[in-house]
Amino acid sequence: MKAEKFVTDFSTAVSRLEEALSTPADTDLLRAGCIQYFEFCFELAWKSIKTIGEAEGLESCQSPKRCLKQAFSLGWIDDEAVWLAMLAARNQMSHTYNAEQALRIYDSLPSFLPALHHLTHKLQQELEIL
Repeated sequence: MKAEKFVTDFSTAVSRLEEALSTPADTDLLRAGCIQYFEFCFELAWKSIKTIGEAEGLESCQSPKRCLKQAFSLGWIDDEAVWLAMLAARNQMSHTYNAEQALRIYDSLPSFLPALHHLTHKLQQELEIL
């Protein structure tokens, strides 16, 4: 099932991000790797939300922001502000590169982990229902 693959990949990416953040990042290369892991996590998060929602017969959300709003309304995410901050961070890193912004985003990555873990848990529960 497509939804299971997305959720499994999302869960793995979150684990890799957590592992990467537990390693001291004393070079720009290591910090950039952590940011890249975060971008993978975010992309897999919203695509997992979209895929599970479609499997449950919900209206398809075609953008990350719409999927986040849908997940919030369904109770899959409980802190919309954190997810909107993640969306802003992902957009900043995906569309431009600024070293100062990258450092600020890197510094905020640990604060995103609880929300990422929460969503992984919720989506795994949804898969059990399907």
